[in-house]
Amino acid sequence: MKTSFPTLISALVLIGAVGFLVGRISSPQSETASDSPENTRSARAMKTSASTDADGAKTTRDKSTARTKLSAAERLPRLESIVRGENALDRNRALLAFIDQLAAGDFEEAVAHFRSLGLTDQRLGEYSMLLSAWAKADPLSAMAYAQENTNGRFASETILTSWATLDPDAAMTWAQSNHTGEGANPHMIGIIRGLAESDPQRATALLKEMPRSRERADALDAVLPYLLAQGNAATRAWIESLTDESLRDGAMLRTAERLANEDPEGTVKWLLQNPGEAADRRMDNVYNTWAGKNEQAALSSYASMPAGPARSNALSGIVTAVASENPTKAITLMNQYGTDVNDDVVRNFVWHSFGNDPSAAVGQIARIQNEGQRDRMYRRTLNRWIERDAAAASAFMQSTPLPESVIQDVTRRLNQ
Repeated sequence: MKTSFPTLISALVLIGAVGFLVGRISSPQSETASDSPENTRSARAMKTSASTDADGAKTTRDKSTARTKLSAAERLPRLESIVRGENALDRNRALLAFIDQLAAGDFEEAVAHFRSLGLTDQRLGEYSMLLSAWAKADPLSAMAYAQENTNGRFASETILTSWATLDPDAAMTWAQSNHTGEGANPHMIGIIRGLAESDPQRATALLKEMPRSRERADALDAVLPYLLAQGNAATRAWIESLTDESLRDGAMLRTAERLANEDPEGTVKWLLQNPGEAADRRMDNVYNTWAGKNEQAALSSYASMPAGPARSNALSGIVTAVASENPTKAITLMNQYGTDVNDDVVRNFVWHSFGNDPSAAVGQIARIQNEGQRDRMYRRTLNRWIERDAAAASAFMQSTPLPESVIQDVTRRLNQ
């Protein structure tokens, strides 16, 4: 029932963290060029520290942390050694130092070797760092490699995100010239993510220009973490400014639960002021979050709501929060506010109470009005109960009136 916003954006958090790390990496220089202390961490590590001799003259000595440039033959074994390490912090530190020593022309070999190790899924953060740094050094080559050698969108989006933070106009030109067809341009996702923090107005404008599509939904997901970081008021105002109803509803669906974590009462008021499908659907999650923090406050707010779908969804959220810990109390709430109990309320109660009290859970299924849904719920829960405690499930079936088709199906399972 409940979809967690942090889960929805876990990949975005990863890319944001990578952006922070890669932002510390300078643009890689050619190995034959002189290093600039202002531009590279390697040069800073090689920078000599000053000391004064007995005559007052300045002398220098290399720091013990100085790094030696890796030869071409040493690079790939060194990269493999880094990414196979088990300590994530050590890997990231070592990879930053490794990347600082790469010239623009070295990245393709490094990325290809990394991918050949079969560690991409386990080392997604390191993969992102390599791609993002390559985008800073030579975005056109990086994109050409991604287009030719990768199947999904991860590599291209990561490169475009990094590129857009440096030169959004060039990234836009590439994206527009490398998209064909009438549908939404998938390259815009990475560009919008890259602009979301530095130029949110432009990111918003590009998002609004996209047609309704999966690509637009992904671009919205890219914007929201930066928007939420500005606070609840700014997030609500931004969503309310969207004139596209579908886009506005999508933003509300994605943010309401997160906003409720900090301000459940304010989030409820906001949803009620912006009625619609999204507000009704998220009322369940918001009250579930609120009841988990302050059950009495959530109940008082719910009781003051006018009758309708929003009120029933609010009850569903409260019942869900209570059911997993105290099924009997949840049943009391459903009995007390029976006029607001709909099939969704009952289903949520059943699933969240079954673990603690299967008898109480299955005993409420008869309240489901839709016959097909009711019978399916009986079959699923009784079959699970049989696996858990066949004797108790059998005793319940013998003492409780059930649809004949359910009895036949479950009895066959019981006798297997």
